[in-house]
Amino acid sequence: MEKIDRMKKLVYILNKASKVYYQENNEIMSNFDYDKLYDELVELEKITGVTMSDSPTIKVGYTLLSSLPKEKHKTKMLSLDKTKEVMALKDWIKDKEGILSWKLDGLTIVLTYNNGELVKAVTRGNGEIGEVITNNAKVFKNIPLNISYKKELVIRGEAVIKYSDFKTINDSIIDKDKYKNPRNLCSGTVRQLNNEITAKRNVNFFAFSLVEANDIDFKDSKINQFKWLESLGFDTVEISIVNKNNLEDSIKTFEEKIIDNDFGSDGLVLTYNSISYSNSLGQTSKFPRHSIAFKWSDELKETKLINIEWSASRTGAINPIAVFEPIELEGTTVKRASLHNVSILEKLELIEGDTIEVYKANMIIPQVAKNLSKVEQDDSNDSMRKISLPHKCPVCGGDVEIKQVNDVKVLYCLNVDCQAKKIKAFTHFVGRDAMNIEGLSESTIQKFIDKGFIKTFADIYRIEKHREDIVLMEGFGEKSYINLINSIEKSKKVLLPNFIYSLGIINVGLSNAKLLCKYFDYDFDKIISASEEEFIEIEGYGAIIARSIEEYFSNEDNIQNIKELLEFIAFEEVELSNNNTLEGKTFVITGSLEVYSNRKELKEYIESLGGKVTGSVTSKTNYLINNNVESSSSKNKKAKELGVPIINEEDFQKLLF
Repeated sequence: MEKIDRMKKLVYILNKASKVYYQENNEIMSNFDYDKLYDELVELEKITGVTMSDSPTIKVGYTLLSSLPKEKHKTKMLSLDKTKEVMALKDWIKDKEGILSWKLDGLTIVLTYNNGELVKAVTRGNGEIGEVITNNAKVFKNIPLNISYKKELVIRGEAVIKYSDFKTINDSIIDKDKYKNPRNLCSGTVRQLNNEITAKRNVNFFAFSLVEANDIDFKDSKINQFKWLESLGFDTVEISIVNKNNLEDSIKTFEEKIIDNDFGSDGLVLTYNSISYSNSLGQTSKFPRHSIAFKWSDELKETKLINIEWSASRTGAINPIAVFEPIELEGTTVKRASLHNVSILEKLELIEGDTIEVYKANMIIPQVAKNLSKVEQDDSNDSMRKISLPHKCPVCGGDVEIKQVNDVKVLYCLNVDCQAKKIKAFTHFVGRDAMNIEGLSESTIQKFIDKGFIKTFADIYRIEKHREDIVLMEGFGEKSYINLINSIEKSKKVLLPNFIYSLGIINVGLSNAKLLCKYFDYDFDKIISASEEEFIEIEGYGAIIARSIEEYFSNEDNIQNIKELLEFIAFEEVELSNNNTLEGKTFVITGSLEVYSNRKELKEYIESLGGKVTGSVTSKTNYLINNNVESSSSKNKKAKELGVPIINEEDFQKLLF
């Protein structure tokens, strides 16, 4: 295992060095050092007989197919029986030893190796017939293309796209085309006919079951199977050895990890450790008897649907929202739940007065689980229910159109001057990470627009013309007006990245705005006049982001609006520094701070030195900053599991010198 771990580390270091050298025109190591590490990797690959799919020692060839052939599985892949009761799991395991692991929310893949080479990869499909995706599997991020075991090996595992990679992909595309969730994206990615697309999306494979390796003695233990697969270079699902006494505690431990997980999971899997006992149990017509799935129970509450509201966004999408009689869920009062799009609304067939079941997805986001009235009507064989969609935009009254976006129906307002788009744009402009103007809530902005006080962003800075009318408005008064004016005055000095973010350029969040400003040395004139080709040179940018920025600054109306704003606004001076001490390093900050006033200050300082700050600990995190190094928090636990150093502020200061 030490050799395999060393190989994976070398692959990561060498690939990072190559990217910095060829894509960023920079060096993080000398040619001598690179060659030395490369030779070490070549030697280890010879010794172990393992070659990882992303190893720099192999030349990746991409393949374009006309279709994906289908193939029947040697043994039918059955679904698992399920339970949401811990006691049911205890009854199931009895006095046996078991293995508890994540039930990953991805796409199940069967890999076959012969003579030490990956020769076939097939999706689960319907359990009997799957699609052959061998070319795509060869460019998965973390599977070995060559292994030391030379006889036939068949394993099952889950292909997943991590949340962090999913966010990066979605951040690079325009709002209306964003992917719905990592599982859907992964499902489409592994079925690509051009595996160059697959390679760019960082698909990971986690083995969860060994199907065939007939001549290896595993001492009747699936735990030994997992260890053996890891010794061949495979990443496996996280496991915990359990019995009926520690099962409940183990489930709680897994549950605590959900918040910080970088991958999707829809439950756990419990299987018997004994291979012989598992094989002796056989199967039912639907389920194997050697394993069972566990899903956390969602708190479901019944309520009555009052109506469907339609909410327009600044992109023009009009999304349905279920408004229902208030209920208590997971400790809070809930009375609204997004239905996301027309497709979900049609599937639920919701109409006013329906009895619905509501829950919180991941114990956080309210969702409509089921339409109980529809179920009753289906049972009575009544006619199809009439789903009501707006024929006009609920805000401007303009024409609407249903568009197909990634196989999902979305309702769009076609009016470019839609007031909703304006309201959302103004709300974004005055937000905390943008111009940070307090006192301008969405409802206040709507009133100002209705009265004709503001038509452009610059009108906010001319609002004093309407003083007499504003102080007489409901909810306002002299004091509220003065507070608003003071906040507007304060916003006239702003950092350039916050200003660019405030403009609402599609795909440009605050972090992308910071990268943009840093690349052009905080020279706004250079940014406005730059070309798409220049934007695409920025690290982390892609063609879609670059095109979006170029199109925005090529629009004469946008430039005119900016010129008007600059009559009132001045950019804060930024001391340019060549100090990139933290270049390439990723930090997570948690707990209370002593040296720095708050996390935002420390985050901005790290970014000024070339570093990056994220919200959760992953394998890509270099340091977790926590003054309570011995804390038992979920972030500390995650860092210890992944071998990520946990440092306090004093340790952080030492990194800078």
